[in-house]
Amino acid sequence: MKKTSIKASEFDTKFDNGEDISEFLDLENVIKPANKPKRVSIDFPEWMVSELDKVSKRLGVTRQSVIKVFISEKLKENSL
Repeated sequence: MKKTSIKASEFDTKFDNGEDISEFLDLENVIKPANKPKRVSIDFPEWMVSELDKVSKRLGVTRQSVIKVFISEKLKENSL
């Protein structure tokens, strides 16, 4: 019979010892709060959209993906 719950201290010990703790995790209902999408609206000048489209076409990805990567890289550069 599969054990589905244990005390937090037992879980921590198993984790710290490198044991497999997957049987105690509900992987079907995982939520990543920091990655939850939030829609924002932003206006870019036409020249910027044109340049973004050139980059996205060269890379074979969407304009949105290019914007996300560019912003993510800049945020990482400037994080404390």
